[in-house]
Amino acid sequence: MVVPYKHEPFTDFTVEENRKALEAAIKQAEADLGKDYPLIIGGERIMTDEKIKVVNPANKKEVIGYVSKANQDLAEKAHKIADETFDWWRKTKAQFRADILFRAAAIVRRRKHEFTAHLVKEGGKPWKEADADTAEAIDFLEFYGRQMLEIDKGVEINSRPIENNRFHYIPLGVGVVISPWNFLFAIMCGTTVAAMVSGNTVLLKPASATPIIAYKMMEVLEEAGLPNGVINYIPGSGKEVGDYLVDHPRTRFISFTGSREVGTRLFERAAKVHEGQKWLKRTIIEMGGKDTIVVDSESDLELAADAITYSAFGFSGQKCSACSRVVAHEEVYDELLDRVVQKTKEQVNYGDPTDNSNYMGPVIDQSAYDKIMDYIEIGKKEGKLMTGGKGDDSKGWFVAPTVFADLAPDARLMQEEIFGPVVGFTKAKSFKEAIEIANNTEYGLTGAVISNNREHIEMAREDFHVGNLYFNRGCTAAIVGYHPFGGFNMSGTDSKAGGPDYLIHHMQGKTTSEML
Repeated sequence: MVVPYKHEPFTDFTVEENRKALEAAIKQAEADLGKDYPLIIGGERIMTDEKIKVVNPANKKEVIGYVSKANQDLAEKAHKIADETFDWWRKTKAQFRADILFRAAAIVRRRKHEFTAHLVKEGGKPWKEADADTAEAIDFLEFYGRQMLEIDKGVEINSRPIENNRFHYIPLGVGVVISPWNFLFAIMCGTTVAAMVSGNTVLLKPASATPIIAYKMMEVLEEAGLPNGVINYIPGSGKEVGDYLVDHPRTRFISFTGSREVGTRLFERAAKVHEGQKWLKRTIIEMGGKDTIVVDSESDLELAADAITYSAFGFSGQKCSACSRVVAHEEVYDELLDRVVQKTKEQVNYGDPTDNSNYMGPVIDQSAYDKIMDYIEIGKKEGKLMTGGKGDDSKGWFVAPTVFADLAPDARLMQEEIFGPVVGFTKAKSFKEAIEIANNTEYGLTGAVISNNREHIEMAREDFHVGNLYFNRGCTAAIVGYHPFGGFNMSGTDSKAGGPDYLIHHMQGKTTSEML
């Protein structure tokens, strides 16, 4: 009997035993630096001459490891194996597939600090963020396993006296999973195992900045009983390997999490029907956001300041759900701004995330650093710099938590996704205007409203057009099974990861009708 789902609890690092355990795990992770990692195709480990060099974003001279890089020939080999494996994998019992996830969850839970320590080093995540990432990966394993068991029961439909009708879901085929670097374990794990437990075979191309955690997940799944060829681990160039797999006539679906630029390009490529292709490819795409916290004139300003601070600067703002815009009623604007600036100065320090006293770590790489610093220069022209605005890329890629005030709603800083620790403030004359400003971007992922006015809360529930809307809390930290996650408009296809219908995006409905 499978026990009811409950999310994995977060680790309390104020407890000395937990703190020492993670410190020991970080030391062990440091002892493993510089290793070589192979591809995994059909269960075969394949080393290639060309490698992806993975560095610690907090110390770019420190090499986490060297990961073999797939080319088109190897991608084709992996695709052929995945296609052949699908012929029998699609017929396996849902319980068999779900049990692999449950066993994998148990393995990760036992080795939780080991994975968290790796996320600190490879992803530059502070302890709290890394622990939450590991917990979310466990949640995806547990939740999707249970969801598959429910879906396997089929859906009740009507039958007439002369016939017996049934409706059930079947898998799609070979899927390409292209995962991001920010939730390097959780999203990578969730998107991969969702496809697998639904009965599909997978070609996993993790982000080039963080591919090693995906290899470690493969080891766990193999230990949990995953057969060879079901998931194939093929890190490589997006343009060489990613595009080739997306275009492949035998690819049935593409699951992507990342930038709008790449997501829209993949969406367009996937729409083209290639020679030998006999289906329209399905896309499951999540592309980011420009997320707003609205603060009403009737609100708890201390709660609002806390919500803004942790939503804007958690993991250096490198979350698609991060608060990058604050729209405050003009009556509370100045006081709220002062509180956020004060909290940022006093509480949001930054440095090497191996030191748990640091609230923020680095941004992921040089490209991200340069982009964020460019936006800070834009912000200085568009608004008033209240705190931060500095960066240091001499050792790692560090950007100070930055607050801009008095921005116009249509300013670039208020419209374009920065993906860094930068938040902009603008004011509204009424709550209605605040919601209009919140909706004035091309995105629609998350948002939050801080208000003690019930009428305004209900107005926002109807009119604030985002996939995940929160009241009187921040706009980050969705929990699998509790806050199904996915956005509208240019935030993606609203596939609602961690929700009751997510797995169905990887399946197709089939009706059978037998005359009696």
